[in-house]
Amino acid sequence: MSDETMGHVAVEAEGLDDWRILFSALHARFLTGDFATGLRLVNAIGAEAEAMDHHPDLDLRYPHLNVKLTSHDVHGVTQRDVRLARRISELAAAEGVGADPSAASVLEIALDTADRAAIQPFWRAVLGLTDSPSYDEELVDLNGALPTVWFQATDPHDEPRQRFHLDLRVPPEVAEGRIAAAVAAGGVLVTDEHAPRFWVLADVEGNKACITTCQGRD
Repeated sequence: MSDETMGHVAVEAEGLDDWRILFSALHARFLTGDFATGLRLVNAIGAEAEAMDHHPDLDLRYPHLNVKLTSHDVHGVTQRDVRLARRISELAAAEGVGADPSAASVLEIALDTADRAAIQPFWRAVLGLTDSPSYDEELVDLNGALPTVWFQATDPHDEPRQRFHLDLRVPPEVAEGRIAAAVAAGGVLVTDEHAPRFWVLADVEGNKACITTCQGRD
């Protein structure tokens, strides 16, 4: 059924070379090269979206167009997104515009907590976020402007142990290069125990960040 959500394995089987699934959405970057070409592509996508009654998020910059597709009613990727993604790639090709799927990424903020119920209301209020329709441990911005905040269960502890860290979701083919660049920049690989779901990195002061992918999550 077209309304059933799809995991990354099912999405990858669709052969959407221009697109990557990151968290619960399809992402693509089209290299328009100039603003006029980008506007033409935006208009073409808009007309197609209206015809299909399924609407992507479009972020037009001078040299490229970022496109995000998700089915908001089921909070994930469905065949509706796959069909529109395929059509958007065709429209881009008609404009002579290529894609750079490796440029896609999504930032999530993770907060360690031993008592999520005690602190989640504060962060919901101060950031103006909304409870995630999919996961109790998440707060989300339904307008897509702010990153998701993920409350990660941990044992009780006091400061100065690190509480916040950044989770960066990238296409699987990008992960090893990003890790190598971080290590070359003075960082350390703390653990790859959970790879390819995520790798834990740290800077020289021990502040941690995770490189994450969709693999190993279905």
